[in-house]
Amino acid sequence: MQIQDLPYPDPGVPDARSGPRFLWWLGRNQLDGQVKALAWGLLHFLAVSALPFCVGLAVQSVIDRSGTRLALTGALMVGCGTCIALGELMLHRTAVTNWITAAARVQQLLARKTALLGSALTQRVAAGEVVAVSTGDVEKIGWFVEGVSRFSAAAVTVVVVCVTLVVYQPALGVIVAVGVPVLAVAVLPLLPRATRRADFQREKAGRATELASDTVAGLRVLRGIGGEELFLDRYRRASQEVRRAAVRSARMWSLISAIQVLLPGLLMIAVVWRGVQLARDGRIEVGELVTVYSAVMLLTYPLRHFEEIAMAYSFSRPSARRAARVLSLERAVDSTGSLPAEVPDGDLYDPVTGLLAPAGRLTAVVCGDPDAAGLLAERLGGHASEPERIEEPEAGRGPGNTSVVLGGVPLDELPLESARTAVLVQDKDPVLLSGSLRELLDVPASGLVSAEAALSAAQCGDVLDALAQGSLDAGDPMDARITERGRSLSGGQRQRLALARSLITDPEVLVLDEPTSAVDSHTEARIAEGVRSLRAGRTTVVFTSSPLLLDHADRVVLVHDGEVVAVGAHRELVRTEPRYRAVVTRETEEEAAAGTADRTALGDVTADDEAVLDGVLEEIEETA
Repeated sequence: MQIQDLPYPDPGVPDARSGPRFLWWLGRNQLDGQVKALAWGLLHFLAVSALPFCVGLAVQSVIDRSGTRLALTGALMVGCGTCIALGELMLHRTAVTNWITAAARVQQLLARKTALLGSALTQRVAAGEVVAVSTGDVEKIGWFVEGVSRFSAAAVTVVVVCVTLVVYQPALGVIVAVGVPVLAVAVLPLLPRATRRADFQREKAGRATELASDTVAGLRVLRGIGGEELFLDRYRRASQEVRRAAVRSARMWSLISAIQVLLPGLLMIAVVWRGVQLARDGRIEVGELVTVYSAVMLLTYPLRHFEEIAMAYSFSRPSARRAARVLSLERAVDSTGSLPAEVPDGDLYDPVTGLLAPAGRLTAVVCGDPDAAGLLAERLGGHASEPERIEEPEAGRGPGNTSVVLGGVPLDELPLESARTAVLVQDKDPVLLSGSLRELLDVPASGLVSAEAALSAAQCGDVLDALAQGSLDAGDPMDARITERGRSLSGGQRQRLALARSLITDPEVLVLDEPTSAVDSHTEARIAEGVRSLRAGRTTVVFTSSPLLLDHADRVVLVHDGEVVAVGAHRELVRTEPRYRAVVTRETEEEAAAGTADRTALGDVTADDEAVLDGVLEEIEETA
């Protein structure tokens, strides 16, 4: 696999049972790249290791006054230099390729899992952890894969050099052969403590990152309530904890590095001391002593990769564990489905609550509990986050099947892609990705709804003007830039752009969860009319308690305590259903116990009157 061939056609099915198993699986899938790295690494390291023998031959040729051998030795050194340069170049190329392709494989796996789980992912794993896995952890896993590429060649080279020295000069070679393994394993007892400190540091850093992300996301609200300094103080304390943890971790790695410098120095002293004695006794020649000394000195170069692989594994193991945790998550239902890939149409029915959304109609759903409304919206789109308990079938609910049904077809039995094509769910807090407005609206769509029509229905005229003013270099508002998560826009502007994006997709069923909670009443009334007109003939379900939206719905459904308790028109339900009236008019228990005359008066209030009243209240609040 070359970098230009990325992304992978199929990243594979990972072994996510544990972090080490995931790393082993990743290594098996990088086998070709690792073999190439090993070959080029051996060429590089063995050429480096051959230099001491060339130096020894050159010194001995000068002592013996042999010009022929000296010339041959010079030619041999030129060949070694060429192999060193070529080997280093290609080793770096293959090792970096292994790193990038491994990181790309992990990112593809994470992206595929994110798309598979949808909103259920952040319900099981913190959003900050998902971000950490997809950024920093991917980099550390790639570092380990790259380190293996270099370490394998370095390890083979060390073994070859030690064996060669034993054969070439047994008296000194044995010292080297015994001392080098000691150098390689000397730091192993310190690695567990270093790993624990590194894990503690990453835990603190993750907490600080999550706290910073939450603070930035809610900065506008924090300033409004005067809580900005409080959260900043919390972040300062968290960052100081990260600093202290980083210092403790750095001390341990500094000690490991010091040992890696000290022990090779002691080995070199032992070799020189013993070599001088043997040279005085005439048992070895000066050239042989120089050869062994140079070989020991250059052995520190491949030995450094032993420390690197230890550090890489120490940092990548918890990263792989977190990645494996995310990749091991599964949907509540099978994503492949048992039915053929098709996009059904017809009525949308939820057997758990009894909610029915007739085909081609605008259905409004009122829930007293916003969290229950969000969960029901996810259910309608086939996004159940946890396996649901199958209870005994009740009258009128079928044989225990709790899957949402579209046109008589259970969504859980459809392939995931078909189910999500048929039903699109926009939650109450949609995310806007950074980029141009044109890129934001470039989503899979039927092609029947233009961007202009969707923006008009969502009342985004003032949003386009604001984007155009903020991007002076953009001649077309569609080329205006949107900042990360749309933070430069107000809540209502973000909400309307997200609604326009959903309208462009033109799905068979569109589920909107509080799509106008952040806009004023006048804009909300125009949005209600625009959505109703644009979605004519399509099934639309809106979760809301706004009288303006409810008054434009063909059908209003009240869901109370997890089941449908009333169905009808908005004005009818206001007059006849106290529970509905309590949610829509924000009526308190004391008001609900008031007389019939008062209730009738409330029921006679029209949507237009409520809009005017809301506008008056807003003007009073702005004046205050």
